[in-house]
Amino acid sequence: MNILLTGGAGYIGSHTTLSLIDKGHSVIVIDNLITGSKSLIPKKAKHYDVDIADESSMQKILKENKFDIVMHFAGLTRVDESVKYPEKYKLHNFEKSKIFFSLCIENNLKKIIFSSSAGVYGNNDSSNLTEESELKPINPYANTKYQIENFLISKKDKIDYTILRYFNVAGADKGKRSGLIAKSSTNLIKVLCEVAANKREKIIINGNDYITKDGTAIRDFIHVTDIADMHVLAANNLLKSSSSNIFNCGYGSGYSVKEVITEMENIVKNKLQVEIGPRRPKDIAVSVANSDKFKKKFNWKPRFNNLNIILSSALNWEKNNL
Repeated sequence: MNILLTGGAGYIGSHTTLSLIDKGHSVIVIDNLITGSKSLIPKKAKHYDVDIADESSMQKILKENKFDIVMHFAGLTRVDESVKYPEKYKLHNFEKSKIFFSLCIENNLKKIIFSSSAGVYGNNDSSNLTEESELKPINPYANTKYQIENFLISKKDKIDYTILRYFNVAGADKGKRSGLIAKSSTNLIKVLCEVAANKREKIIINGNDYITKDGTAIRDFIHVTDIADMHVLAANNLLKSSSSNIFNCGYGSGYSVKEVITEMENIVKNKLQVEIGPRRPKDIAVSVANSDKFKKKFNWKPRFNNLNIILSSALNWEKNNL
């Protein structure tokens, strides 16, 4: 396959680029590097440092290359930032995506894979979220994902799409070729790795009074390489079929914040400094995917469904990027 991939200098986009290249596909990456890191783009991928909404540049790229499929990862991803700057998120995530997809459709690139989020389910406190669960995004970031989903669905007579809704993506490439790079991250496992690598003093648990087994929130953590492989399966299928679909991307099981911290302490053989803080606004107790639809459709079996592997790979990456 010849793939156009936006956001390939980001965390999940770079891992998917690696997965595609490892399987023999060719990838052209579009990334303006406003949040991504050029160091994460695999050498075998061609990179254009342009904005997805730069119409003249994108027209040129789309006309000069025959792409089989487009994977759209580009966008801003911080929930806390989106609450502060909702217009910024609307512009970068929704308005620019609309321009980009319209250019793709105009240039006959009509097979689209979109990187969405479990955030579209909002405050659905559930250990069994299906693709049919009610959608009620509660922050501007999640709302932009919801809006793009609706935009693609509105074009279903012109395109074939696969929407992938990620749960809590974590871990890093086992060969240390890519991982999460983020300044002042609020990502639990990223923060935990920084504490374990002595880059940060302590980890704060946001609330320990949830109605869960140990009072802390439960999340479905999926290894980033499994997410990347899911994109390759989805792409192969989308090329062969003319049907559009939506899938959850998770393991269907969850770990509490305390369980994640305990496992990291087991890995580093040391107690980490932990502090209990207040709940974050609108955080929910349990968010776990029902991923049966993807498993059945693709006979998918994850390779890295193991909390120790997820944490160890993330810590190895963190230590490698001191």
